[in-house]
Amino acid sequence: MSLAHECRGRGERLVLVHGFTQNRRCWGPIADRLANDHELVLVDAPGHGESASDDADLVEAARLVVETGGPAHYLGYSMGGRILLHAALDHPETVKSMVLIGATPGIEDPAQRAERFRSDAVLARRLEADGLPAFVDRWLAMPMFAGLSDEQQHRSARLLNRPDGLASSLRRCGTGAQEPLWGRLIDITTPTKLVVGESDQEFRAVAVQMARSMPHASVAVVAGAGHAAHLEAPDAVADLVSEFRRTTAVS
Repeated sequence: MSLAHECRGRGERLVLVHGFTQNRRCWGPIADRLANDHELVLVDAPGHGESASDDADLVEAARLVVETGGPAHYLGYSMGGRILLHAALDHPETVKSMVLIGATPGIEDPAQRAERFRSDAVLARRLEADGLPAFVDRWLAMPMFAGLSDEQQHRSARLLNRPDGLASSLRRCGTGAQEPLWGRLIDITTPTKLVVGESDQEFRAVAVQMARSMPHASVAVVAGAGHAAHLEAPDAVADLVSEFRRTTAVS
């Protein structure tokens, strides 16, 4: 079953995979910029937007994403980036290159991973009990999203998601449920750009560590931006993506 998606623009295909609580309507100005020289495929991840497949874990989500996008270049933010790491490992012939924004290969320490799994389960139950609007408001109030304006938050688009779909995504695709991929990063030969916001200190450190393990990865830091760098600085990130695509094509 392919995922709900829409296409726009012309050029080489670039598949966009959003973060948790978002959907394909949450890319904002960066999608408009990238559509100038790419055929964009904007995907609703499992459990989000109009996609079903609520029971998909990250491995299945990766399969569904590449089944929907086909051979292409891929861009993923946060949860979308974690999905694409699995896609690059399991479907390397389909992922020509990828840009990952604020992504992580998971939590190596078993105790910390188990604690995150419990925390994600608590969040899922809270979402089911309190409803989507209250959950989205709490989610957007986290410090990592402090730099987003009301428009950049895409709150109304997030409210188009289904509470049960998001709860399932937390349980199956949350960081606590993720198989840590640190030991497998060396096997990712896909050209990769790891994008992080300047003030996103935790994920900057993760990106630097990832780049040391991945044979064809490099890090780009977006000045003045936080975790959702593509929403806070869409022009800067669009320029990074387009330049990386041009460099990849030449090499």
